[in-house]
Amino acid sequence: MKELLEKINAIRSELINELKDLKDQAALKTFQETKLSKKSPINALMSNIKNLQGDERAAFGQAVNDVRKEIQDAFAKKQAEIQEAKVQEQIAKETIDITLPSVDYKVGGINPFYQIIDEITDIFVSMGYEVKEGPDVETDYYNFERMNIPSNHPAREMQDSFYITNSILLRTHTSPAQAHVMDEKKGEPIKIICPGKCFRRDDDDVTHSHQFGQVEGLVVDKNINFGNLKATLELFLRKMFGEKREVRFRGSYFPFTEPSVEVDISCMECHGKGCPTCKGTGYIEILGAGMVHPHVLEMAGYDPKEYSGFAFGVGIERVAMLRYGIDDIRKIYQGDVRFIEQFKDK
Repeated sequence: MKELLEKINAIRSELINELKDLKDQAALKTFQETKLSKKSPINALMSNIKNLQGDERAAFGQAVNDVRKEIQDAFAKKQAEIQEAKVQEQIAKETIDITLPSVDYKVGGINPFYQIIDEITDIFVSMGYEVKEGPDVETDYYNFERMNIPSNHPAREMQDSFYITNSILLRTHTSPAQAHVMDEKKGEPIKIICPGKCFRRDDDDVTHSHQFGQVEGLVVDKNINFGNLKATLELFLRKMFGEKREVRFRGSYFPFTEPSVEVDISCMECHGKGCPTCKGTGYIEILGAGMVHPHVLEMAGYDPKEYSGFAFGVGIERVAMLRYGIDDIRKIYQGDVRFIEQFKDK
């Protein structure tokens, strides 16, 4: 019995010393698998209990259990120490040096393209207009036919288009959205603007792009006349460019309006005197407009003898370039942060 107790103490001392030398989780795992498993040296001692009698058997079993519990407690303590040391090491690595300068977070700006859309929208919504949008991909029927531009019409050459199939294309103007609304209203009054992107094959230079933005407007009701169109556009342009702007209407041609006009505003640089910006004319062309063509009304189910209307369209980039002095339309699309930052306070 005495020899067995000495053997128990020897194993205890060996395991305690071994635990003290453990440094990481891998060593802990190895110790657990070899020294605390069913085949551990402590459990192997229990095979000697069959050679003992009575009180000696009970005393021996108690001694083995006491050592087993002591080793298990020491193992748990060592495991906690190693885990804590790992945490502290990680904290030390992630310590923030409060003497370093802070990170400079910059507030972004809104692209002038969207600033102009928002401003135009605000002006017309304040005048009682609804905002309607349409898809970028349209049918030839809505893009051309409903705008009084049949397949053999020469006006199609002015809108060289990106066709996806023989009858599907990227819209060349936002007018198709107006046609959809006219179908939905089914003869009811309309007062809408339709902002969005358009696509046409065009020269890639400082004033042209194959994609561009438009805000088109449409009013249809009884007793709508050219005076209503003129008053609306004069109010819009003076709100957009300043109360001192002079507005000029010139006769023009669009297949979907009759009569049609080009609308100019007095030059912001020379105030109508003539300069390089306005090419010496004193005015800058800003949008196209006109009274809705009777055939366009008929195709939408409106009786042109009872209903009339006017429509207009303004280029978003053109307004932005005039308002902010942007010298290259391509800058609007390039996503250069330095360009966008110029318009944060506008």
